[in-house]
Amino acid sequence: MNYQWYPGHMTKARRAMQEDIKLIDLIIELVDARIPQSSRNPDIDELGRNKARLVLLNKSDLADPACNRAWTAWFQEKGIKALEINAQTGQGLKAIQGAVQEVCKEKIERDRRRGILNRPVRAMVAGIPNVGKSTFINSFAGKACAKTGNKPGVTKGKQWIRLNKGLELLDTPGILWPKFEDQSVGMKLAFIGSMNDEIIIMDELAIDLIAYLQEWYPSLLQERYSLAGGETPVQVLEAAAEKRKCYKKGGEPDLSRAAQLVTDDFRSGRLGRISLERPGTGNV
Repeated sequence: MNYQWYPGHMTKARRAMQEDIKLIDLIIELVDARIPQSSRNPDIDELGRNKARLVLLNKSDLADPACNRAWTAWFQEKGIKALEINAQTGQGLKAIQGAVQEVCKEKIERDRRRGILNRPVRAMVAGIPNVGKSTFINSFAGKACAKTGNKPGVTKGKQWIRLNKGLELLDTPGILWPKFEDQSVGMKLAFIGSMNDEIIIMDELAIDLIAYLQEWYPSLLQERYSLAGGETPVQVLEAAAEKRKCYKKGGEPDLSRAAQLVTDDFRSGRLGRISLERPGTGNV
């Protein structure tokens, strides 16, 4: 299956981001902790190359803890401050204000030398669709400032949110990039739900996902779906259908429903804490 999704509004959003970059001091980039490399939009690197950067590994509670630590260290080696967070529960958010001060130290010092005191840091919150930007803003602000949803494309336009005297946030729509040079990137984005499921063949996606999990996290699959081990991906879907009582008329396993269930089990963390990438290797 060819994984690609770039609806027209993303072109408009990218142009708007290009304009808004001139207004900000800092880019706060949210990535999905399960695929920190594949969930980084290369356009953001290009557009924000002269801006201070802070990377937040969101949904870190769904990712393998050892991989979270490895990715935080990897970003640090690249000169980019990175923090593990869970925007839904608020875990890790207390460290962000201090991190903003740290990465914007030069800007704050420059303002002070010019006699500009207490000017807030203006930060753009950027990232791919469905990575949790609006949830992060609402949790960080302690109130519902930004629209949220569990599907990509909820945020359509820009929103400025003043958090306190020292920090203002600009929420931006999630954008992908026009073409994935590596189809495994598109596949991983589809795994976590950053592409529109309506354009995906879910049966094929689930089979690709099961193949990954059988290689790296077989015990989690076996435990969840009562497997003995050694099954083909299709047999795993059949076992999932049996386990969850997904049948068509006539008692035949409904593999399409099972495919959606397996994918949802992964996305929600019901399968366990899983990372699909590790620094320097692409995959786990």
